[in-house]
Amino acid sequence: MKKIIFICMIATMLFACKSASSTTASTEATTLSTKLDRPTQVAIKGNWVLTNVSYPGSEYIKVNSFDLADSKCFIGSTWSFISNNNKGTMALTAPSCTAFNSPIVWSINNQGMFVLKILDAGVKAKKVRDGYLLKVAGLTENSFQLIDNINVGGQVKDVVYQFQRAN
Repeated sequence: MKKIIFICMIATMLFACKSASSTTASTEATTLSTKLDRPTQVAIKGNWVLTNVSYPGSEYIKVNSFDLADSKCFIGSTWSFISNNNKGTMALTAPSCTAFNSPIVWSINNQGMFVLKILDAGVKAKKVRDGYLLKVAGLTENSFQLIDNINVGGQVKDVVYQFQRAN
């Protein structure tokens, strides 16, 4: 999970950010665009279920997603995205995992990057300095993917979160 720390004052949620991740790639942009991709944000507004988590080519790794739980605990989780104010909720409900429910703040920039902040109840997004940066892929009317890059033994591996529309 590429964890980012927001370094600047946040007026519209996105401004210059510096990654706290130790993963570096020479092809990664050093500056996160602040321009939002409104059409893509509107396309994913609504209620979604995370139906699968996969690690192409690396099925035997264990991933702690969003610093919350094992990635497999996210299967069946419900997500709500509100595009006009970039807020929403997420809830983990897997029977063998600890239940978790939280408000979120999110956006998609014009580089196709999904920026996510998981909030504690009653805490405003501008007070939360940690967030996550994932790539949006495979967007259709009823599904999309968020792809994270993680470092496993010095190699960069993808973690693919598959979403299906719930409504």
